[in-house]
Amino acid sequence: MKKVLSMMICLLMVFSLTGVFAEDVLLIAPGPSAHPARVVDEADLLTDDEESMLMATLDGISQEHLVDVVVVTVDSTGEKTPMEYADDYFDYNGYGFGENFDGVILLVSMEYSDWWISTCGYGITAFTDAGIEYIGENIVTYMSDGDFYGAFDTFADYCDEFITLAENGDPFDVEDIPKEPFNVKTSLVISVVIGVVVAFIVMSILKGQLKSVHMKAASGDYIVPGSMNVNYARDFFITSHTSRSAKPEESSSGGSSTHTSSSGRSHGGGGGKF
Repeated sequence: MKKVLSMMICLLMVFSLTGVFAEDVLLIAPGPSAHPARVVDEADLLTDDEESMLMATLDGISQEHLVDVVVVTVDSTGEKTPMEYADDYFDYNGYGFGENFDGVILLVSMEYSDWWISTCGYGITAFTDAGIEYIGENIVTYMSDGDFYGAFDTFADYCDEFITLAENGDPFDVEDIPKEPFNVKTSLVISVVIGVVVAFIVMSILKGQLKSVHMKAASGDYIVPGSMNVNYARDFFITSHTSRSAKPEESSSGGSSTHTSSSGRSHGGGGGKF
């Protein structure tokens, strides 16, 4: 009887230790690594609600296209240029899908009002130099007015659109940039020119209708030979005409220019001030 009790106690102790060990293993076993946040507002430019909404938007776009879309704000880039900071932030914080680290990141640094868009992997294909410049022009207005959520939300919309265009085989590039709006001054000049032309045509028609008016030929003895002496003569400059032609603009081949970051990866990108 004592042996049976001893065996039961030993078995209970084994099961108990095994359970504790298993529990300990489950507690310390590493799970799958979480994806880094796609909105990092270190400069505190967004409210909590704005940050949550933007995070949801960027997560949705990123997961739909498998291209990381990231927004980061900082007070300063320190000794790094905005390009270097954006590249390194993307590379060393675990962003990018797949073996080519597909993604795009928008960096805003408040110290000198810098913005920079860095692309990697498929992001280089989807965001050409012309596309990045176009996005920049459209978000700078918001940032200059202090509407950073508006700028970042607009950036997200363009990212969704540009990645979709690239997936369909037609990335946004030079030929897709909308033409400049019609200039008011140019419109005024054209109107004046048209008015002058119309007035000239009307006057020409009226002049042609005055058939009763004729030039009278001068008689042969109007001037007595030797009676006209020219004592003073002077040339008057009336007008001149200069023809000008516009210098042909250099055509752009489009596409994306690239550089190598400190991690050794290839990045595209572009940026400016706001």
